[in-house]
Amino acid sequence: VQLVESGGGLVQPGGSLRLSCTASGSIGSITAMDWYRQAPGKQRELVAGITSGGKTNYADSVKGRFTISRDNAKNTVSMQMNTLKAEDTAVYYCYATIRVKYSTNFQNYWGQGTQVTVSS
Repeated sequence: VQLVESGGGLVQPGGSLRLSCTASGSIGSITAMDWYRQAPGKQRELVAGITSGGKTNYADSVKGRFTISRDNAKNTVSMQMNTLKAEDTAVYYCYATIRVKYSTNFQNYWGQGTQVTVSS
Protein backbone atom coordinates (compact mmCIF):
# COMPACT_ATOMS: atom_id res chain seq x y z
CA VAL A 1 0.00 0.00 0.00
CA GLN A 2 1.26 3.46 -0.78
CA LEU A 3 -0.06 7.01 -0.79
CA VAL A 4 1.04 9.36 -3.54
CA GLU A 5 0.41 13.09 -3.33
CA SER A 6 0.37 15.63 -6.10
CA GLY A 7 -0.49 19.26 -6.63
CA GLY A 8 2.00 21.19 -4.55
CA GLY A 9 3.93 24.16 -5.84
CA LEU A 10 4.65 27.85 -5.58
CA VAL A 11 1.75 30.28 -5.40
CA GLN A 12 1.36 33.95 -4.54
CA PRO A 13 -0.48 35.05 -1.41
CA GLY A 14 -4.21 34.99 -2.05
CA GLY A 15 -3.85 32.27 -4.65
CA SER A 16 -5.17 28.71 -4.76
CA LEU A 17 -3.82 25.19 -5.04
CA ARG A 18 -5.43 21.77 -5.10
CA LEU A 19 -3.70 18.79 -3.51
CA SER A 20 -4.62 15.20 -4.30
CA CYS A 21 -3.60 11.90 -2.77
CA THR A 22 -4.32 8.44 -4.11
CA ALA A 23 -3.96 5.22 -2.19
CA SER A 24 -2.91 2.20 -4.21
CA GLY A 25 -2.10 -1.43 -3.56
CA SER A 26 -4.08 -4.28 -2.07
CA ILE A 27 -6.67 -2.15 -0.31
CA GLY A 28 -9.62 -3.62 1.50
CA SER A 29 -11.07 -0.49 3.03
CA ILE A 30 -10.06 2.98 4.16
CA THR A 31 -11.48 4.79 7.14
CA ALA A 32 -10.05 8.25 7.82
CA MET A 33 -8.09 10.20 5.24
CA ASP A 34 -6.32 13.30 6.46
CA TRP A 35 -3.97 16.06 5.41
CA TYR A 36 -1.16 17.13 7.73
CA ARG A 37 1.49 19.75 7.22
CA GLN A 38 4.88 20.52 8.66
CA ALA A 39 6.56 23.89 8.38
CA PRO A 40 10.31 24.32 8.98
CA GLY A 41 11.10 24.19 12.68
CA LYS A 42 7.54 23.28 13.62
CA GLN A 43 5.71 20.11 14.55
CA ARG A 44 3.54 18.29 12.07
CA GLU A 45 -0.07 19.37 12.49
CA LEU A 46 -3.45 18.13 11.31
CA VAL A 47 -4.91 20.42 8.66
CA ALA A 48 -8.09 18.60 7.67
CA GLY A 49 -9.66 15.17 7.85
CA ILE A 50 -12.55 13.29 6.31
CA THR A 51 -14.18 9.99 7.25
CA SER A 52 -15.41 7.37 4.82
CA GLY A 53 -18.89 8.74 5.41
CA GLY A 54 -17.84 12.26 4.46
CA LYS A 55 -17.65 13.90 7.88
CA THR A 56 -14.99 16.59 7.86
CA ASN A 57 -12.93 18.49 10.38
CA TYR A 58 -10.51 21.37 9.96
CA ALA A 59 -7.82 23.18 11.87
CA ASP A 60 -9.05 26.60 12.96
CA SER A 61 -6.32 28.25 10.91
CA VAL A 62 -7.75 26.93 7.62
CA LYS A 63 -11.50 26.94 8.25
CA GLY A 64 -13.33 28.75 5.48
CA ARG A 65 -10.31 28.62 3.16
CA PHE A 66 -9.58 24.90 2.70
CA THR A 67 -12.03 22.22 1.63
CA ILE A 68 -11.30 18.51 1.89
CA SER A 69 -13.14 15.98 -0.26
CA ARG A 70 -12.93 12.33 -1.03
CA ASP A 71 -13.73 9.82 -3.77
CA ASN A 72 -14.12 6.45 -2.10
CA ALA A 73 -14.35 4.57 -5.39
CA LYS A 74 -10.94 5.92 -6.44
CA ASN A 75 -9.33 5.84 -2.98
CA THR A 76 -8.53 9.49 -3.40
CA VAL A 77 -8.61 12.46 -1.07
CA SER A 78 -8.23 16.03 -2.27
CA MET A 79 -7.93 19.40 -0.63
CA GLN A 80 -8.78 22.68 -2.29
CA MET A 81 -6.77 25.49 -0.72
CA ASN A 82 -7.96 29.04 -1.35
CA THR A 83 -6.82 32.43 -0.12
CA LEU A 84 -3.42 31.02 0.67
CA LYS A 85 -1.19 32.84 3.13
CA ALA A 86 2.55 32.82 3.70
CA GLU A 87 1.96 30.88 6.91
CA ASP A 88 0.45 28.03 4.89
CA THR A 89 3.92 27.30 3.53
CA ALA A 90 4.82 23.75 4.53
CA VAL A 91 5.27 20.21 3.35
CA TYR A 92 1.80 18.67 3.15
CA TYR A 93 1.36 14.98 3.90
CA CYS A 94 -1.48 12.63 3.16
CA TYR A 95 -2.38 10.18 5.94
CA ALA A 96 -4.81 7.29 5.81
CA THR A 97 -5.99 4.41 7.95
CA ILE A 98 -6.20 1.37 5.71
CA ARG A 99 -7.17 -2.27 5.97
CA VAL A 100 -5.26 -4.42 3.53
CA LYS A 101 -7.28 -7.02 1.64
CA TYR A 102 -7.76 -10.31 3.46
CA SER A 103 -6.68 -8.71 6.71
CA THR A 104 -8.75 -7.63 9.70
CA ASN A 105 -6.20 -5.08 10.94
CA PHE A 106 -6.06 -1.39 10.11
CA GLN A 107 -2.73 0.36 9.73
CA ASN A 108 -1.75 3.98 9.27
CA TYR A 109 0.12 5.12 6.19
CA TRP A 110 1.85 8.37 5.23
CA GLY A 111 2.51 9.82 1.83
CA GLN A 112 5.90 11.18 0.87
CA GLY A 113 4.82 14.81 1.15
CA THR A 114 4.41 17.64 -1.30
CA GLN A 115 5.82 21.14 -0.87
CA VAL A 116 3.49 24.13 -0.82
CA THR A 117 5.18 27.52 -0.88
CA VAL A 118 3.18 30.73 -0.62
CA SER A 119 5.33 33.70 -1.55
CA SER A 120 5.33 36.78 -3.71
